[in-house]
Amino acid sequence: MRILLLNPNTTPAITDLVAREARKLAAPGDEIVPATGAFGAKYIVTRAGYAIAAHAALDAWARHDAQTDATLLACFGDPGLGAIRELSAKPVVGMLDAAVDAAGGKRYAIVTGGALWDGMLREILAASGRNKNLAGIRTVAPSGAEIAADPDAAIASLVAAIEDCAAKDGAECVILGGAGLAGLATPIRARTAVAIVDPLAASLDALHKTIAGTAMGAAPAIASDGLSAALAARLDGKFGN
Repeated sequence: MRILLLNPNTTPAITDLVAREARKLAAPGDEIVPATGAFGAKYIVTRAGYAIAAHAALDAWARHDAQTDATLLACFGDPGLGAIRELSAKPVVGMLDAAVDAAGGKRYAIVTGGALWDGMLREILAASGRNKNLAGIRTVAPSGAEIAADPDAAIASLVAAIEDCAAKDGAECVILGGAGLAGLATPIRARTAVAIVDPLAASLDALHKTIAGTAMGAAPAIASDGLSAALAARLDGKFGN
């Protein structure tokens, strides 16, 4: 399976990090095809950056979908996930969505970098109805981009937050949220007995279980202005799935 690993922020180093870790976790025969957002925030830490990232994700997907068999949206907040699924006839998985599924109905918490993500994730989960078993969300001071740049410096604070999720919030498992935290599940598991959900591993597993999506098909074409040629063609229905 050729998997489009789509990073909707504009930092190639984050794309490279997630792609490298995805290749370690991928099933035999999988090929990871990385793509980085062409515009928007260098790393998504605000609602404005998140809103722009949904457009950037759609745009990158439109440019690369024809050459791949499935899409992994490599941003923990899943910006643009529903829209890509609406347009695609192929499996599309988001890291947050897959991680919540991987929690298996247990009371889960999320630990991530960047203070604003607490409120943002609560809004996203509430809007999708995925917050029923949410025990809590805890953030550490470094953003995901800063954690990616110096992961060793962040492990102690991440582990402390994870322990608080279990001891104070009653979480049965903790999702390690953020593309910038890719690859940290293994060293963190060595430092805590709390069950850890790795969103990247969960996403790759979900792709192999996902039934192909429902494309717009007979839905009316959408006229547009100012979009990339690739995205405009997909909205107009001129590019087959």
